[in-house]
Amino acid sequence: MITRFSVPNLHETTIHLTNVVNGKIVPDKILTNAKILSTYTDTILENKEIWISKGRIACIRNNNDHKNFFNTKDISVFDVEKNILAPGLIDPHMHIESSMITGCAYAEAALLNGTTTIFCDSHEIGNVLDTDGIEWMLEDCRKAPLSIFLTLPSTIPATNDDLETAGGNLTAKKTANLYDKWPEILGLGEKMDFVSVCQGDERSHSIISETLKRNIPISGHVFGREFVAAYAASGVTDTHEAEEKLFTNDLLDAGLWIFLRGGNPQTPWNSIKEAIKVLTENNVSSKRICVCTDDRDADDLFNFGLDWVVRQANQLGIDKTTSWSMGSLHPATRYNIDRDYGALGHSRRADVIMLDENLNVHNTWLGGELVVQNSKITSILEKQLENNRYEYPKRAYNTVILPKEVKLIPDIPKKENLKINIIKTELPGIMTTRETISVKKTITNWENFIKENDLCHLCVIERHGRNGEFAHGFLKNFKLRAGAIASSVGHDAHNVIVAGMNEKDMKFALDIINETQGGIVIVNDGNLIAKVELPIAGLLSDKRANIVAKENKNLKEEWAKAGCTLPYMGFNLLPLSVIPNFRITNKGLVDVNAMKLIPLFE
Repeated sequence: MITRFSVPNLHETTIHLTNVVNGKIVPDKILTNAKILSTYTDTILENKEIWISKGRIACIRNNNDHKNFFNTKDISVFDVEKNILAPGLIDPHMHIESSMITGCAYAEAALLNGTTTIFCDSHEIGNVLDTDGIEWMLEDCRKAPLSIFLTLPSTIPATNDDLETAGGNLTAKKTANLYDKWPEILGLGEKMDFVSVCQGDERSHSIISETLKRNIPISGHVFGREFVAAYAASGVTDTHEAEEKLFTNDLLDAGLWIFLRGGNPQTPWNSIKEAIKVLTENNVSSKRICVCTDDRDADDLFNFGLDWVVRQANQLGIDKTTSWSMGSLHPATRYNIDRDYGALGHSRRADVIMLDENLNVHNTWLGGELVVQNSKITSILEKQLENNRYEYPKRAYNTVILPKEVKLIPDIPKKENLKINIIKTELPGIMTTRETISVKKTITNWENFIKENDLCHLCVIERHGRNGEFAHGFLKNFKLRAGAIASSVGHDAHNVIVAGMNEKDMKFALDIINETQGGIVIVNDGNLIAKVELPIAGLLSDKRANIVAKENKNLKEEWAKAGCTLPYMGFNLLPLSVIPNFRITNKGLVDVNAMKLIPLFE
């Protein structure tokens, strides 16, 4: 079985590797007739070969040098046919849970896309199952055919109990215990509560303090140039929320690493196009700039991997070698793992990608093992993915605990001169704003009101068995034509969010979520249109990545047919009370900038 641990530690292999270089020990394999993409010098080295032993690169030599040392009959030689060999990509910021699959399953798509190492912020499962969920995911990731490190969730809950109810509560003490128990936790995950951080909130800074005591880097999440100075002063040293060049330049000058986020251009996750102008127009150095994916659903994971983001960087004006370095050596340097990762250097892990001239991935070697060939997974990887994935404990399959009675739409206020605060989407982005509708006459029924004002009903229901609270709202510009949709993925507290044009369909959708113990569903007139079941923590499927990707693709197609203008991953962010400007949680409507609840009716 191939895992991160299949490659022995360097201190155990230095004599062996030296003997391989000197021709005293035959390499396990040689990749010959290659061009080498050097991320150290951002150049292409011609006519080279790589000697691999014990999952590591013993050396890089001139092509066919092995014939001067060894009997060629004794060696496994792979002819690269003058293609480019590059180091495996490293994703410095992503969330496995967004892909709706487990860590083991995630490896399939990652390796097909040339990604051999990821830094996962598991704050989704932590918000549902607290430290148990985080540790189960760590166990899952240890079994994966991929190098997976954790940036420890920093903000569970994302705000506080006054604004939302989460299933987890990660305190500074719990944070310290996890750091000391799990050596693969190499960073603190994105500090979502940037307003609280900038205002010197004691709880927020206690978690930062435990991280700094251990000399561990802190990842960020911040919006607004006015927050940069205080945020950087708090010890945060990277962010992926760089939306345009001026903000990005401010962050760089304040000492933060920048992770340029690329994604499906049809979603709000493709901010690289504007942010990269800090390089192409402001001409700053790329030495503290990486690329990342952040959030990917299962379908987009195959089609818009980190390799796609690297190619985007190249197409937007960055040369090939620097683009690849921003996806490999730069992240390795940021997290201080460049002794083993990020480059094809002597003694480094043999995580090697074979590329064509357009940076398309054809082959992947993980620790020297060929796991992708001709853009298809090999039999050794297929067998492991099918038979050796981690199994989550039973408790992880029982996390949707709904109140017995839920009223999904509000009673109509019996008054004139009514003001209704609604959530308005600001397409094509993920930000939302507050709009107030003034109603002079008494509303007779909701059906006519929502159609006349381009609205649909919203309801967020607490699902962790804590208090059974639920809150109502209205969403504008969503364009849902009929029926209802529901999701147990509702960032970051992951309460159930339901949107609909009538209460009957909203209840039907909620009942399906309850029955399957998690998922995303589309219903209409009492009929199930599409669903993806997510029984693990209400967030993850236990199926293979390719199967979930097909289910996910069908869901997105039906989502579009239903008229929904906000992508479902954007819909799942409606309860995220740290993204400007106006959100909804189980507690009610939230003014994010003021961090306070706003009444639905005034």
